[in-house]
Amino acid sequence: PFPEEIHGRTMCGVVWCRTGDPDRFEETFATIGEPGPPAFHFASPMPYPAVQSMLDDLIPPGYQWYWRGHFFDRIPDAALDVHLEYGEKVPTPLSLMHLYPVDGAAHRTDPDATAWSYRDAVWSGVLAGVDPDPANAEAIRRWCVDYWDALLPYSMGGSYVNFIGAGEGRERVLATYRGHYDRLAEIKRTYDPDNFFRANQNIEPAPRP
Repeated sequence: PFPEEIHGRTMCGVVWCRTGDPDRFEETFATIGEPGPPAFHFASPMPYPAVQSMLDDLIPPGYQWYWRGHFFDRIPDAALDVHLEYGEKVPTPLSLMHLYPVDGAAHRTDPDATAWSYRDAVWSGVLAGVDPDPANAEAIRRWCVDYWDALLPYSMGGSYVNFIGAGEGRERVLATYRGHYDRLAEIKRTYDPDNFFRANQNIEPAPRP
């Protein structure tokens, strides 16, 4: 979906969506170019599933992947410096970092109402190393781990559960669910006491009484 003249360049992109009255489109996004004219700008009415899948062709099945994530309640200048540093070190053309805003209904729901414990987060970030060549698996993993380590001091201590990387271990799962973990472990004991469903960011069943 990108113009040929920017192919192969390291870029920062803003992907946005407005759901509502199309007559307010210009009003809502009038400031999108204020920091400076973008390299390109594309906007069009489309079904929501099209928004969700618009970049799928860039990352087909079968590629090498390694990712890690953080929640953030703010992004100070020092964290921006980390993003600039590792943006320049991106190991492969498809490797990237996403920041997703956490807002709206996520903040209007009581923190104890669901299993998700980071409703006070403002951003959810994921670092994703991607490449088709298995020979680059270690390079993309190393970039993600180093980038993640550098951002850790600015994070809230947990991550969106789907962004927990391979090998992060139980402590990361505990940090991600915060005080909700014990309740979830009791539910796991009820429905999966033998931990059959364990090939995941695992919640271990609470001990049997």
